Amino acid sequence: MTFLREILMETKRIGAIQRIAAVDADSGTEVVFQAPASASPEEIRRIAASKLRYVMEKKEKAAR
Repeated sequence: MTFLREILMETKRIGAIQRIAAVDADSGTEVVFQAPASASPEEIRRIAASKLRYVMEKKEKAAR
């Protein structure tokens, strides 16, 4: 399992949605996703961490 120490996030609201760009500070891996504008900051952080872990683990497996 990939351990994430710091996630940098940028959020832009577009009508009823938010566009979130999340970057793992150590590896520079970036994911971009959308969430409802009503989503809480905790939900956004959880989704960002989950997506970053998935992408980083996928890259790690591909490198083997």
